[in-house]
Amino acid sequence: MAKYLLAIDQGTTSSRAIVFDDHGRICGVGQQEFPQHFPEDGWVEHELSDIWSSTLQVCRDAIANAGLSAADIRAIGITNQRETTALWDRQTGEPLGRAIVWQDRRTTRLCESLRSQGVESLVMRRTGLLLDPYFSGTKLAWMLDNIPGARERAERGELAFGTIDSFLLWRLTAGKVHATDATNASRTLLFNIHTQRWDEELLSLLNIPASVLPEVRNSADDFGLSEPDLFGQSLPIAAMIGDQQAATVGQACFEPGMVKSTYGTGCFVMLNTGGKAVTSQNRLLTTVAYRLNNQVTYALEGSIFVAGAAVQWLRDGLHLIGSASQMQELAESVSSSNGVYMVPAFTGLGAPYWDPDARGAILGITRDTQIAHIARATLEAVCYQSRDLLDAMRSDGATVDALRVDGGMVVNNWLMQRLADMVGCDCQRPAVIETTALGAACLAGLQTGVFSSLEDFQRRWTAEKTFHPAMAELERERRYHGWKAAVSRVRS
Repeated sequence: MAKYLLAIDQGTTSSRAIVFDDHGRICGVGQQEFPQHFPEDGWVEHELSDIWSSTLQVCRDAIANAGLSAADIRAIGITNQRETTALWDRQTGEPLGRAIVWQDRRTTRLCESLRSQGVESLVMRRTGLLLDPYFSGTKLAWMLDNIPGARERAERGELAFGTIDSFLLWRLTAGKVHATDATNASRTLLFNIHTQRWDEELLSLLNIPASVLPEVRNSADDFGLSEPDLFGQSLPIAAMIGDQQAATVGQACFEPGMVKSTYGTGCFVMLNTGGKAVTSQNRLLTTVAYRLNNQVTYALEGSIFVAGAAVQWLRDGLHLIGSASQMQELAESVSSSNGVYMVPAFTGLGAPYWDPDARGAILGITRDTQIAHIARATLEAVCYQSRDLLDAMRSDGATVDALRVDGGMVVNNWLMQRLADMVGCDCQRPAVIETTALGAACLAGLQTGVFSSLEDFQRRWTAEKTFHPAMAELERERRYHGWKAAVSRVRS
């Protein structure tokens, strides 16, 4: 039988597909960036046609680059940027405008209005989430209220809502399957993470008709077959899972207390809490880590909206660097950031601040500030924000002895050492850093018998390098104090 697994990793700035073998090794990769759209302050949008065409192309590229054909692929697993919201016509599949990206802040006033009604505690009890524009529910409500005719059509059952996993599944199956998994559903503000059902009271609160919603399935499940003309033959779609939860699986964080942190466009720290949905006292999120065989594993999550996106801004916005690979050399070329702090609140601040009106700043600039100081401060901001999240988890009772790190930024050894210094624990970089795609492949393999169990997959995880904290505690706290002061300057 075919033993290769195709993982679709549809991200915020690029679509990627990776073919893995039955040992979790990378055999072929396809990747393609696509445009970002910023029509107004705080608005971020994607063309769904760009997402679909780039996803289809990178899948074909990954299979070809692995020297394989569709006949060699056992199954497809999908992982995706989570809260990005799409609405489309059930008959034609045509989108009703651009997708609203997870970073988008346009529903800030709606969230404030709901909060003023005293409903945030209800939302938190049911969903584990705060009232913030980050999540899909208020984005969907905005689309229904602001796209001409959308609400009337939705109420007639003509429209389908989905996060990007649902949209890709719809396109892959030519509209035969409208579904999502429990992890993506848990990020919508509409899903009760305790009953594992769409919540009628929350739907009513946001005035969303249930007819637009996808069916919620396990993270490893039968999601249907791809259309044969897409890849040469039909392929089973056997897993769907949000990107940060996929990285948790790819990092084999299957035991309560294990923590992973992913460094991509944003940064997301996830703590496995097992079968217990822990309520944070420090404004972290309670979410579904994965659901297998209708058994839920929960997690505490801290979300940073801007990590790698700040490096992209230095490259594409300010043109201070030519490529992200220059960042380590620049950071190492100066002995310190010379008092410069970058607070990358481009779309507000996430956990533990949850301030959608905060805006970014570079503080401490003097006449002798150089590009290298700004580059170094940009990387250090990632470390400081990670410290914010781990301190919150520790305050919630977690013991964090080791942090498993992944994502595109972790190839930077200088950054990983500074991260270990700032968070005060070992940072373990795995042999395969593409853990988001690997997690989706793992679940597809679990569903189709490539892996016999999570433990079978766990035995294959290995650390490529461990970074140990080396900074003196007094110096660590001095620098972190400076960060907290910088954050206070940009708060709304």
